[in-house]
Amino acid sequence: MVFEDIQFPVYRKYKDNKRFFKIISGTCFEEIQVIGSKLIFNKIEAKQLPEMNQVYDLVYNYPDFGSEITENEYLTIFSRL
Repeated sequence: MVFEDIQFPVYRKYKDNKRFFKIISGTCFEEIQVIGSKLIFNKIEAKQLPEMNQVYDLVYNYPDFGSEITENEYLTIFSRL
């Protein structure tokens, strides 16, 4: 997949405020999941089509299920890990 017009990293969150993302490149992203009072961190290298599609959706189709956030908002959540 080609990400010609994107300056990485970009930051997104789902509408329910339970998953936050830092998209580092077209094949790599970080995810923070909020489960109750716990936070779970994952760094994902997109190697298979479903993961690559998720990166693409996070970059281009986020208004359908989430919103753009600032780096500071992501770092605030990250600091709670």
